[in-house]
Amino acid sequence: MGMIFRAKANKALDRAEDPRETLDYSYQKQLELLQKVRRGVADVATSRKRLELQLNQLQSQSGKLEDQGRKALALGREDLAREALSRRAALQQQVTDLETQHATLQGEEEKLTLAAQRLQAKVDAFRTKKETIKATYTAAQAQTRIGEAFSGISEEMGDVGMAIQRAEDKTAQLQARAGAIDELLASGALDDQSGMHKDDIQAELDRLSGGTDVELELQRMKAELSGGGTPDRQAIEGGQEQGQGQAQPQQQPQDTPRFDKQ
Repeated sequence: MGMIFRAKANKALDRAEDPRETLDYSYQKQLELLQKVRRGVADVATSRKRLELQLNQLQSQSGKLEDQGRKALALGREDLAREALSRRAALQQQVTDLETQHATLQGEEEKLTLAAQRLQAKVDAFRTKKETIKATYTAAQAQTRIGEAFSGISEEMGDVGMAIQRAEDKTAQLQARAGAIDELLASGALDDQSGMHKDDIQAELDRLSGGTDVELELQRMKAELSGGGTPDRQAIEGGQEQGQGQAQPQQQPQDTPRFDKQ
């Protein structure tokens, strides 16, 4: 279970890792290390400078005691001269110890300075390489995304393609449903609740009825132009019905009413 969990975690981290961010983080750590080395060089140089000041003070005191011993010896005070020389000898021992420490600190300072210079060179080289790798990675990533977009295998383009496919499928389904409903309404299998849709038989009946009205109007106009009377509507309708059924002779009415024009 632990191995599976670590494998899953490693895969998730690898997926979330950005090499550019990792390089920037490594560069930042190197800069911090370089800053620590520089602070170390500064601290050693400060200690060396402090020892130099102490050495100068001790050497000044040693020279002063030597002068005092000479003066005391010139005045016949050999005891004072001996005391001054004794103190001068103690100071010289301190001067020797400080000089040893000074030489040690100076050597450490030189080593740290050289290490700082080498580290600075490595940091500069790493920065150049880091920027090159980041630029190459960005270019490769952009090229990969363009290739995936053209091929349609990217996640974004895949979602777009699926959306287009779903839209086309729904459109085709709606078109098929609309065509089926029209066919069912035309055949009479479905009732049109709105009353707007008419089947073929009703359309033919409406057409014949409309044609009868036109024929009646046409006969009336002919009668007016010829000076005769207007034919009876029922007679014309009866004649048309007989003409549509089978050919029968049409009887003219005995008395055609005549209307005088006023």
